[in-house]
Amino acid sequence: MQEDAQTARLRAAFDDDRDAETFLLRRERYGPELLESLEAVYGTQAASVFERLTDALLLGYHERPADLRRLDEARLLRPDWLQQESMLGYVAYTDRFAGTLKDVPEHLDYLKELGVTYLHLMPLLKPRDGENDGGYAVQDYRAVRADLGTMHDLSALAHKLRGQGMSLCLDLVLNHVAQEHDWAKRAQAGEERYQNYFLMFPDRQMPDAYERTLPEVFPDFAPGNFTWDEASEQWVWTTFNRYQWDLNWANPDVFLEFVEILVYLANRGVEIFRLDAIAFIWKRLGTDCQNQPEVHVITRALRAALRIVAPAVAFKAEAIVAPTDLIHYLGRGVHHGKLSDLAYHNSLMVQLWSSLASRDVRLFETALLNFPPKPVSATWGMYVRCHDDIGWAISDTDTEQTGMSGPGHRHFLSDFYSGEYPGSFARGLVFQYNPRTGDRRISGSGASLAGLEKALDEHNTEEASLAVQRLLMMHAVVLGFGGVPLLYMGDELALLNDPDFGDTPEHAADNRWVHRPRMNWALAEQRRNPSVPAGQMYSGLRALVQARQHTPQLHASVESQVFRSPNAQVLFLARQHPIGVMLGLYNFSEHAQPFPTAAITPHFRQARDAISGTFPDLSGDTLTLPPYARLWLLSSENPS
Repeated sequence: MQEDAQTARLRAAFDDDRDAETFLLRRERYGPELLESLEAVYGTQAASVFERLTDALLLGYHERPADLRRLDEARLLRPDWLQQESMLGYVAYTDRFAGTLKDVPEHLDYLKELGVTYLHLMPLLKPRDGENDGGYAVQDYRAVRADLGTMHDLSALAHKLRGQGMSLCLDLVLNHVAQEHDWAKRAQAGEERYQNYFLMFPDRQMPDAYERTLPEVFPDFAPGNFTWDEASEQWVWTTFNRYQWDLNWANPDVFLEFVEILVYLANRGVEIFRLDAIAFIWKRLGTDCQNQPEVHVITRALRAALRIVAPAVAFKAEAIVAPTDLIHYLGRGVHHGKLSDLAYHNSLMVQLWSSLASRDVRLFETALLNFPPKPVSATWGMYVRCHDDIGWAISDTDTEQTGMSGPGHRHFLSDFYSGEYPGSFARGLVFQYNPRTGDRRISGSGASLAGLEKALDEHNTEEASLAVQRLLMMHAVVLGFGGVPLLYMGDELALLNDPDFGDTPEHAADNRWVHRPRMNWALAEQRRNPSVPAGQMYSGLRALVQARQHTPQLHASVESQVFRSPNAQVLFLARQHPIGVMLGLYNFSEHAQPFPTAAITPHFRQARDAISGTFPDLSGDTLTLPPYARLWLLSSENPS
């Protein structure tokens, strides 16, 4: 069959027929999906955008290194690579973990020992000088922060990580750029092309109209959503901070710019992109300008474009939104399985801390039961703590169904984790209190929120031991839920809050830096010492990771099933895998809890705990679970 002119032109751009065939097959597979998405967003402009995009993708394919092309082929043969039970993520700031990009390889043995297969280095692309929202105010997407190294250093590190079986994850900020970015500077200078990259208004008419339905992200230090720019004499949309200019994704030139950025970074070894602030990229008058339908169409188009050049690459949606909105970032309806490969399960993290404070899992059960199912091909990113604050994203619907008050419970949690509630074990800080909404988020390291800091200050060894058990129990839920568990740097050593975070001027106003300490490598040397909390935490966590690696039931294609527990202090989950069921039991209380064996024996009468390797006695009426116990029960007749 004779080829059309476009196909013939593309084939002629290759010296190697095999490369030509690969590119054309991928374009044939993803091209219609890409064009359809462009038409849905850009209408009559779609055909010209698709044409321009094809040339950019062709160039990116030619520039892709040979080892990354091999990775592409390997991932096409194993499309569930992110869902493997061996996956384990580690999240760190480069400078706080190692110093520079060149220094990171010195610690790869440490990561490998822990079982890490996925390293997320927090924002490292060149930010604006001074205050920069922790690196999320990007000045140049094609350069690395000067004190961390160069783009060559980043590529070299990515290559070394691949050699150790680890994938590099980087943040890609989609919603905004720093006001010092070249696009913004040219917009300030009056260039119409670049003013169209942003949302700029000559007066307050439209900003005021939008503000009627817009929430405030940082009411303390960045109230409102628009900033007056003296240079251009216009109001600029700034959702997060005055120095972060929101981009106009209704302009297809912005889409093209980001495809080129994605390809550029993918060709330097980035395997997973954390799509930062993805929920905010489309604006619509009369709404909160989050989770708009066009967001998902654009994500689908970005994914389809990148699959033509670099199918080894995955997307992770940073969408900290309600569950009914979150599920759309993994794909629903026509987008099913065609958007992000991974999304944060923020609700799981919030419910962990909620149940830990209340010693009651009823709300946890309700929230999970109300959670929509994900596509089989997609994966949850799960965590006990991350770099950000904890916002109490607990829905009033869930609390009402549990017989609770939503505002009352959220108030309780803020009091508990700031240490204000009588009897609280936590040491956290209130972040961004909004008196209008009552919102009080919490900053604090996992260990400090779980009671270790208070226990050590009071020289209470029993409480310190309980704090470590709390942390291990919560990590067992995360590791046993099914997805990609994400460990925040230092959690494996139970690192405490950093009391000196305010000594750095650009951090002083943002108390989230209290839980972003520098890695304590001296403490890491104590990780095999069972007499110190760091050693207890590390050995317990490593045992969980190793158990996970040998438990096929934890492949992420299977979802965890929630059972209404016969004991309100014990979370009861099941994973119905084709080779056999796994039951998860988690005691959220500091007291031993009875659990009726009648809830277990319908699944199997003899069990092995995959974590400890022991065989719990199910012959009696009850199984006694020690304080903060965690069990992954498998049939002992077929333990594999």
